Amino acid sequence: MLSYSDVDVPRGRIAPWLAEPLRKNRAIYTRVALAAVMINVFSLITSLFTMTVYDRVVPNNATDSLIGLTVGLALILLFDFALKLLRAYFVDVAGARIDRDIGKSIFQQILDMRLDLGRSSTGGLAGLVREIETLRDFFASATLTALVDLPFIVITLAVIAMIGGNIVWVPILLIPVVVVTALLSQPVMQKLSAETLGEALGKQAVLVETIGSLETVKSANAGGMLSERWDRAVMGHAGVSLRQRLISTISINMAGTMQTLAYTGVVIFGVYALQARTLTMGGLIACSILAGRAVAPLATIAQLLTRINSARTAYRQIDKMMSQPPEGPSGEGIHMQNVAGAIEFRDVDFRYPNAPELALTKVSFRINPGEHVALIGPIGSGKSTIARLIIGLYPPSSGLVLVDGTDIRQFTPPSLRAKVGALFQDNVLLTGTIRENILLGRDDVDEAEMLRAAQISGAHDFISQIPNGYDLRLHDRGEGLSGGQRQSIAMARALVGKPPILVLDEPTSSVDTETEARLIQRLKGEFAGRTLILITHRPSLLNLADRVIVMARGRVAMDGPTADVLRQVTRPRPVNAQQIAKA
Repeated sequence: MLSYSDVDVPRGRIAPWLAEPLRKNRAIYTRVALAAVMINVFSLITSLFTMTVYDRVVPNNATDSLIGLTVGLALILLFDFALKLLRAYFVDVAGARIDRDIGKSIFQQILDMRLDLGRSSTGGLAGLVREIETLRDFFASATLTALVDLPFIVITLAVIAMIGGNIVWVPILLIPVVVVTALLSQPVMQKLSAETLGEALGKQAVLVETIGSLETVKSANAGGMLSERWDRAVMGHAGVSLRQRLISTISINMAGTMQTLAYTGVVIFGVYALQARTLTMGGLIACSILAGRAVAPLATIAQLLTRINSARTAYRQIDKMMSQPPEGPSGEGIHMQNVAGAIEFRDVDFRYPNAPELALTKVSFRINPGEHVALIGPIGSGKSTIARLIIGLYPPSSGLVLVDGTDIRQFTPPSLRAKVGALFQDNVLLTGTIRENILLGRDDVDEAEMLRAAQISGAHDFISQIPNGYDLRLHDRGEGLSGGQRQSIAMARALVGKPPILVLDEPTSSVDTETEARLIQRLKGEFAGRTLILITHRPSLLNLADRVIVMARGRVAMDGPTADVLRQVTRPRPVNAQQIAKA
């Protein structure tokens, strides 16, 4: 499984996930650059037109020449307008393509993210993805125009020197002021850009967390706490953004002031040149216009430097995420085909990211193909962690997790999970129809198999009475359905396709006793010949298991046939006199 993160990127080079989309669109950007060049040439011609009118047409009353020059200028302005439209169109096309390609790469990286390396909050991660727009906007028309305009500063100064001679020193002396001001602000701008992005991601995290758990927030009366967090996040972001805008405004306003000074300075010194008869009136007007145009690109450059800092900060944050190694084997990996269903844990230790203690310690057991095993134990004993390791959500910190004698880290994650039907306690449903939530886009499962899985899970009992049935569209992770209904749909999703391995974590936690009894009867036949790992606190579900593994503090405390283990667990323990005294 090769990803962009597998490619070694030299320091100072653009990462492949960004460089490749830019390279694919270089032909479009070349056209945009050529259009920008022509637009700059047309701006020079406009100034020369003004000089010719004042120096040649007005003194000689050459009306015919004026008409000819006007027609020529009108054609140039028409071409200028068309080129600006084409430039904007090509930039938008390239931006859409880059947005699509980069977005696709980032979304795939999120899907392939290794959970054992830790991850940002949901809101922070979503906010980071939004920074694609910052990168896309940076490669828009304004950036290319600013880069193309830089050489034309020299060309414009050369034209001023040819027309006005020493007057060219006015804009030449003002240009360094703009450049130095912009460069001096860059260290501060770079720091503020990083702080602005951090505050923006924090604000996004609070917002997404609140919206995603609005019922919990209301029922637990947690609105006050979250309001305080939101106020702090907004104030922090607003404060940093204000400082960033103030600093950027200094260089931008300095460029605007120097542009005005360049225009007025040429006019002032041009008066003396007129008196010395070294410059004509048309030349003075042309030089004043060109002087403003010579300094004008520096205002765009000042804005570009501000955008560079924002784009650089966004790029570094996104590249940090893109550089994380994806889950699964580093090479092509093994595509799991025929699965018998044997599972083995061999001296497995596991620690969650940033957790102080191990969740599993020296866990060892073997489950034979077709065996039905229940995992029981107190909360936090490691039962759900074992389930997560079986389907490869996390790799073990040490030891081996084997399926049919092969380390699951050698399998490609999609092929492994296609052979394992998993049901966890949260029962998250996706936005879409019930049909889409059960099938999840699997083309190898037909409608008959979907109905079979729904009937066994009990979902068909209520879906068949809904007007839209399986085409009912769900929103916000199944809002409007009861917990039991969501759980039955999630169970149908785990059963569909008859996967050879089933991992069910509290599959009846949201249903009543009567519904649970009917479900157990249907599941007995469904589990025949398939490996089952059942995590439960309900004694009634233990009838589905041939064997029970008791977990305690991340270790295997007991392992044996269901009847023997239950007999030992329920056996009354003698109480000595010391314990009575303590009581």
